[in-house]
Amino acid sequence: MSVSGPFRAGDRVQLTDSKGRHYTLTLADGGEYHTHRGGLAHDDLIGRPEGSVVTSAGGSTYLALRPLLPDYVLSMPRGAQVIYPKDAAQIVMWGDIFPGARVLEAGAGSGALTCSLLRAVGPAGQVHSYEIRDDHAEHAERNVVKFFGEKPANWSLTVADLASHEGEVDRVVLDMLAPWEQLPNVAAHLVPGGVLTVYVATVTQLSRVTESLREQQCWTEPESWETLMRPWHVVGLAVRPDHRMVAHTAFLLTARRLADGTVSPRVSRRPSKGKG
Repeated sequence: MSVSGPFRAGDRVQLTDSKGRHYTLTLADGGEYHTHRGGLAHDDLIGRPEGSVVTSAGGSTYLALRPLLPDYVLSMPRGAQVIYPKDAAQIVMWGDIFPGARVLEAGAGSGALTCSLLRAVGPAGQVHSYEIRDDHAEHAERNVVKFFGEKPANWSLTVADLASHEGEVDRVVLDMLAPWEQLPNVAAHLVPGGVLTVYVATVTQLSRVTESLREQQCWTEPESWETLMRPWHVVGLAVRPDHRMVAHTAFLLTARRLADGTVSPRVSRRPSKGKG
């Protein structure tokens, strides 16, 4: 599977029609993709440069491009709910996932975030993913292999609890129902100064994991937020927010591991209004 240059057999291609609808196919010599407006021969795409326009037998035109990672994530088969691109981007940035990093991921889900982590660490880094459910692990492995064309050599996927992990890591990402239960294990493996990122769906989870981090007293003050993505409609002078937006999907939280024996300076917090 090639990532640039002319299309080749084995490449994934995303076709976009005049209404902005996307269709994804994998090219094969002699293959044909059938649409409601007639067939489209794969051979008409093979050898063409990316960004070409092709025409179906029924006369419909399609723009042909290789799908980006966000396109792939939004269309991938899923077992567990995927981490949306807007949240994955925040995790990579604020979780400081850098080239060469050793990353521990707990809750592989459908493999959406795993693809982003593997891209960010590069071939010199490592991603160790843990998933307690066999069916989710199978989905994750299929999706990661399909995206990269093979199983990355620097990725391990283990069907087990995070507690079974051995060795130091630079970064940790938790996506699970009760992340506070794993904090002692995380603290045991994360290097001093390392970043923990937690992905949770509800306010109750956010509150509990935050207070658990404070009680453990080996973390910096946790920071938490959510990301809302609102597309804009821009046509000439008609510039306005789109009618639909990607609102709440999850809360993200980050904290950094303190050196053993260190007590972080106490953070002064203002009491809520109405409290003495």
